[in-house]
Amino acid sequence: MTHREGKLRAAPDADEEADPPEPGQPGLRLGVIGCAGIAWRRTLPAAVAEPSVRLVAVASRDGDKAARFAREFGCSAVHGYEELLRRDDIEAVYIPLPVALHAEWIEAALRAGKHVLAEKPLAPDAATAARLVDLAHASRLLLVENYMFTHHSQHRAVRRLLTEGVVGEPRSFAAAFTIPRLPPHDIRNRRELGGGALLDVAGYPIRAAELFLGDGLEVVGSVLRHDPDTVVDTGGAALLRSPSGVIAQLTFGIDDAYHSSYEIRGSTGRLSLGRAFTPPPDHRPLVRVEGPDGARDHLLAADDQFARVLGAFARGVRAGTGELPSGTGHRVADIVPHARLVDAVRRSAR
Repeated sequence: MTHREGKLRAAPDADEEADPPEPGQPGLRLGVIGCAGIAWRRTLPAAVAEPSVRLVAVASRDGDKAARFAREFGCSAVHGYEELLRRDDIEAVYIPLPVALHAEWIEAALRAGKHVLAEKPLAPDAATAARLVDLAHASRLLLVENYMFTHHSQHRAVRRLLTEGVVGEPRSFAAAFTIPRLPPHDIRNRRELGGGALLDVAGYPIRAAELFLGDGLEVVGSVLRHDPDTVVDTGGAALLRSPSGVIAQLTFGIDDAYHSSYEIRGSTGRLSLGRAFTPPPDHRPLVRVEGPDGARDHLLAADDQFARVLGAFARGVRAGTGELPSGTGHRVADIVPHARLVDAVRRSAR
């Protein structure tokens, strides 16, 4: 088999390129409910750098923690979540709280008239997710579940390649997202806070299957393994089927070697992508396509998926449609069907 290297630049979609903030337009005034590690490491640095967003305040139940975040990111510190929601200078909130607290504070934010970007999963079950989506719609507010990887330009590049027929007719999809064992005190080891691999990492390969295989996926079967000490699920696998018969094999875990990838196998070829879900902003993705004539690597441009999702969220709020801009790989309409798939994996698990 021969090996060739090519370059496919992952330029933004046209509608994304055409939507920078207009001159003089103020950035979206954003508040943060909760001082989580993901906010410190990735989301707030991206928010500070994103011209369409203006970080106003960070709230915590721990005043010292809020002050530390505020000093680092140049915003106000607020002691208590309710106090932040009472502020008139905040239009939208980002919520990186533990899963078990999402529904309470998403609902409180929506009832306070704030648009919401919430960390995944939006809710621990589909019924709760549907109730929150309905509330946002009735309130004419934008509610976004932060599966930020869907906004990375590498996935649009993959879709273009598939449209060009590089693998022929898709036959199967496989995706895996696993991370090493977490410290004992980590909230993802606490069942009462919504911990466990299904809610923490399984959503990534499930969401990727939805991204490439479309609507109407069905869970055929699943397996979950549990830790007898923490009583949370630490990993598992799921088998899904699309309406056209394409099979999706998905693996996830929080007590495994790190792995983050997907591949699509077709009638004439195979496409694979590493670092699919958590690429750093300076990472240049590599898409490999293997076919009858050999293998070809497509080296893509680096992209920051956290900056992308914040920019899309700001544009969606300004558009006033209750939806994200088209071309971002994410729709509000995806929230409930996705939650139903997660519920189905849980119900069918052995």
